[in-house]
Amino acid sequence: MRSATSASTGRVSGPAGLRASLSAALLSVWAKPVAWVLLLLPLVWLVTLTVTDGLGANPAEALIRATGDWTLRLLCIVLAVTPLRVIGRVPALARFRRLLGLFAFFYALLHLACYSLFDMGLEWEDIGRDILKRPFILVGFTATMLMLPLALTSFNAAIKAMGGRRWQMLHRLVYAVALLGLLHFFWMRAGKHNFAEVAVYAAVIAGLLGWRLQQAWLKRRRVSRPGR
Repeated sequence: MRSATSASTGRVSGPAGLRASLSAALLSVWAKPVAWVLLLLPLVWLVTLTVTDGLGANPAEALIRATGDWTLRLLCIVLAVTPLRVIGRVPALARFRRLLGLFAFFYALLHLACYSLFDMGLEWEDIGRDILKRPFILVGFTATMLMLPLALTSFNAAIKAMGGRRWQMLHRLVYAVALLGLLHFFWMRAGKHNFAEVAVYAAVIAGLLGWRLQQAWLKRRRVSRPGR
């Protein structure tokens, strides 16, 4: 049987060594700055395309779609942090969940701003009527508004003020946000009969929510059978 530790270097090898290396990288002083750079790259790319006329025939639609896509992608990543942390046994992943959530909200605000500015010309009365008139706009707007209290309470002071249990209950809204975001995305694609991306996002979100439900069921089962 091969040893998990190299005899010559004393370094742990195999999956345990990989986890240790990943944890060390995630806990390094450079991890957060690198994460910031990576999360800002989509914005930098969109700005670059805007100033170089690289957004195609309909730049407004391209910006609205791209910012919405990145919002949904980041929501999926936020939901994936805990499963990856638990299954991969990499606790250090948890330190990036807050940052990922805030950037998801940031891109959601950009999505809303692009719609309000480029699609509606900042005509607030028209925006209000459009939100109430078109269900997919209402769903997207609702999802963005639900993200607001999550962003405002994403700091340690809010956790202390609210108490851990109430804070956790509030932040479970992220599941509703993800489902509303998926519904918004589905309605956007339904008009063009393009469901391939919708199916991918639906499978990812269903898998992540399914894992959460399974963990909750296992926890209740352990509590109800403490002696076994």
